Amino acid sequence: MKTWLTGAFLCVTMLATAHEMKTPPSRVAENQVEKQATGGDLVVAPLEGEFWWGGMTALGSKMPYASDTRLWNLERQNENNQIVPLLLSSKGRYIYSERPFRYQFRNDTLFVHSNFEPLKVTQAGKTLRDAYLDASSKYFPPTGTVPEEIFFSKPQYNTWIELMYNQNQADIEDYAKHVLENGFPTGIFMIDDNWQRYYGNYDFRREKFDDPKGMIDRLHRDGFKLMLWICPYVSGDSQEARFMASKGYLVKEKGKNKPAMLEWWNGWSVCVDLTNPEAFAYMKQQLVNTQQRYGVDGFKFDAGDVMYMCGDNLEFYDKSADAATFSQKWAELGLSFPYNEYRASFKMGGQPLVQRLGDKRYSWEAVSMLIPDMIAAGLLGHAYTCPDMIGGGMWSDFKDIDSDKFDQELIVRSCQTHAFMPMMQFSVAPWRILDKKHLDICRKYARFHEEMGTYLLETAKQSSQTGEPMVRHMAYMFPGQGFETCKDQFMIGEKYLVAPMVSKGYTRTVKLPVGKWRDEEGKVYKGGRTVTIQVPIERLPYFERLK
Repeated sequence: MKTWLTGAFLCVTMLATAHEMKTPPSRVAENQVEKQATGGDLVVAPLEGEFWWGGMTALGSKMPYASDTRLWNLERQNENNQIVPLLLSSKGRYIYSERPFRYQFRNDTLFVHSNFEPLKVTQAGKTLRDAYLDASSKYFPPTGTVPEEIFFSKPQYNTWIELMYNQNQADIEDYAKHVLENGFPTGIFMIDDNWQRYYGNYDFRREKFDDPKGMIDRLHRDGFKLMLWICPYVSGDSQEARFMASKGYLVKEKGKNKPAMLEWWNGWSVCVDLTNPEAFAYMKQQLVNTQQRYGVDGFKFDAGDVMYMCGDNLEFYDKSADAATFSQKWAELGLSFPYNEYRASFKMGGQPLVQRLGDKRYSWEAVSMLIPDMIAAGLLGHAYTCPDMIGGGMWSDFKDIDSDKFDQELIVRSCQTHAFMPMMQFSVAPWRILDKKHLDICRKYARFHEEMGTYLLETAKQSSQTGEPMVRHMAYMFPGQGFETCKDQFMIGEKYLVAPMVSKGYTRTVKLPVGKWRDEEGKVYKGGRTVTIQVPIERLPYFERLK
């Protein structure tokens, strides 16, 4: 096999410059990745009017890909989100591999290279939907099961923005109390990083939690489910690390019979080698023990990023494994826990795993990325995805709020966009940052999501049988009608076209496909045209497809 861009991809181990970041930087610096491609194992000339999607969920806002792009390497980059070695064309073509590949568009030509296997273009039909369904049925078929039903009808409440690394019983119970007092639906409570004594240990910090089981019992009585943040890393100087090292359960330095110290966003740690079946079973049992001890419902499985596991000096139990294999094994662990969530994983399309978009800033640009990124997740086989945290996932954006400058409209529009997605997640407490008017609107749409739960669950169950995304690109549903570059509206299942405000303002255009459509106010439209609508802050525009 010929060498392609030898040495162009050095392992990226960028740590957060501020300690606030619990997830890796969402974008790798431009100058750290080679931008020029000179060839490849597979060179795909464009068809007339052809557009491409795929590879990385986090690149959704860049899809369909432009004629000239950076070079992306799924072996070493995941851009803070899920990766799948799959590229899909609006003309019914696709490229799939079981192992990671590199890809780039130059002058409309697609270059793809694999270090592992020959690549080919499959012609599955004439549309994006044809390409996706053929790839899904052959390589990541649906399992017929969905995550726990509550994910599709109730909000999630994640404690990261409010508590960051100060996870503690008093403030968690206070957050839950305010959910109820402010009339928001109960749902799934996610206690984030630093609830535990240290990494690799699954006991609550007693100086922060004097009665963790009592806390969880009370949350259950109030109608909440409870999930805990975990990662595959283990504090190096701990009894757990020493035990796992003695058993060969840790990722090792290449050629040396000792654990490797890995640098990730929380410093340096050793890491459980999940390619070792015994280590996999050991970690699963630790989580089961935690469930039995405290009554925990499930886990938020974080830090499965390939970018921290791609060093050439690492050695896995499975000698054929690499960073992508590790990421996949981390995701497979979640299949044993119906309450699960992932931000980073490799492949695993069609499985009953809850995925989430990577942490985004509090900005209108970030709000505008929610729809295309969610579409990208669906086209990579992840039907059951949550669109990040409402308003953004960076705690410093909400730390010292200047009420005169804080844009409450942005929070409301983010909430409305979440409301018709498969799932919605709060982290910053809306009652802390919003006035009564804007808080009432957020409550309204949290309740709306609850009301739509039956339809969302029905759509999820259909996806579990057909493999189709829940959130669908307009071109996926309506090929040949000029929707390929549409990024601000989407279909949720077969029935509803959703067109939220994803930029500041109160007016937008909506392009309606051929047919008849009825908006949420009862007005009927003839499709095949673009309409301009008024969108006051209280409104989330959506259109029901009429037969």
